[in-house]
Amino acid sequence: MQFPKDFLIGAATAAHQVEGNNIHSDYWAQEQMQYSSFAEPSLDACDHYNRFAEDIALMAEAGLNAYRFSIEWARIEPEEGHFDDGEIAHYREVIACCRAHGIEPIVTMHHFSSPAWLIRKGGWEEPTTPLRFARYVSYVVERLGSEIRYLCTINEANMGLQVAAVARSIMQQMQAAAQSGASSESQVQMGLNLKKMLENREKLAQENVAAFDTDTPQVFTSSRTPQGDRIVIEAHVAAKVAIRAINPDIKVGLTLSLHDLQALPGGEANAAKEWDEEFLHYLPYIQDDDFLGIQNYTRTRFDGTGSLPAPAGAELTQMDYEFYPEGLANVVRKVHEAFPGDLIVTENGIATADDTRRVEYIRRALAGIQQCVADGLPVKGYLYWSLMDNFEWQKGFAMQFGLIGVDRKHGQKRLPKPSLAYLGSFAKGE
Repeated sequence: MQFPKDFLIGAATAAHQVEGNNIHSDYWAQEQMQYSSFAEPSLDACDHYNRFAEDIALMAEAGLNAYRFSIEWARIEPEEGHFDDGEIAHYREVIACCRAHGIEPIVTMHHFSSPAWLIRKGGWEEPTTPLRFARYVSYVVERLGSEIRYLCTINEANMGLQVAAVARSIMQQMQAAAQSGASSESQVQMGLNLKKMLENREKLAQENVAAFDTDTPQVFTSSRTPQGDRIVIEAHVAAKVAIRAINPDIKVGLTLSLHDLQALPGGEANAAKEWDEEFLHYLPYIQDDDFLGIQNYTRTRFDGTGSLPAPAGAELTQMDYEFYPEGLANVVRKVHEAFPGDLIVTENGIATADDTRRVEYIRRALAGIQQCVADGLPVKGYLYWSLMDNFEWQKGFAMQFGLIGVDRKHGQKRLPKPSLAYLGSFAKGE
């Protein structure tokens, strides 16, 4: 079957991972530390800040009709209360470039990285952060809102809870001298080096004091407390109110990192508890959102003892995720049972050096989404992660998620992969 003509098919990026030289952000500060948990610094990343027109043109040539990207708060407000109109002009150019190529811009206001000054003021455990976030969002929407139809306030609002759960698991493993921690890290849908973080935490604490005035900076992806979780969702709600006051025509939502949670006999209670933490407890705050962004990469199985590693012999990605594209449709169906609004797959993809496996992953993931659409579920789009091989946070540049390769050693040359044209074929109705 073919998707409806207005179905969004595209790719996604995050500003810090592709733009380069995000010098006012918390991530930039962390990457420069001697005892950093990052495998390498981002530096000029993929230089997407300067080469966005080339990258958007490649999407359009392939047939894609949507691009999800993030506006970088640390660029817009490098110092508290100081807003940079030049950076607004830059993102206006990105949006205009998308429109000129027939690509729908889907804008994310916060994708993990924050201004360093925000972290010095308490970061994502500080009760005043929602007001500061809403002020930033208002500034952007007042200037760009007339050009935006879809806006994600916060990327993976639940990420801090997932990090906290995995950090606890790895601490238990280290104390028991059981495992290296790799299997637990793979349960978080972003690139982390948690074991390295724990091993270096005393030396890193001193560097954090120098950079952030605290030995435990509360960045967005820090292990989150229940209070911090409330602060994040309050930031979303405050931003949503501000956006609708400025331009009620903008469709507003957030995105969540969601696993396909599968219970083996005896694992039902553990799976249910995890689903409540990942998704259900957010429902009171997002029920009136226009859409929900679903981000899924794999599944997690549970028995009576808790979560299980991938089955023996299972194909694993570079991120140590189980190759399981069927998980996406399973999550979409489960979310639809509780969430009344539209659904957009804002991230789904695979890190692999073998592009034939990427094509197969996309084929099977989209087959599931096509069936969801055929069954009447309100799925409005699919955005592959990621447009290009980029800076996968603490993992550095080793993870190959992209539809486009980037030769960073030879002038950032773009190398479109067959998977780019394959994904585009769905948008073309081929």
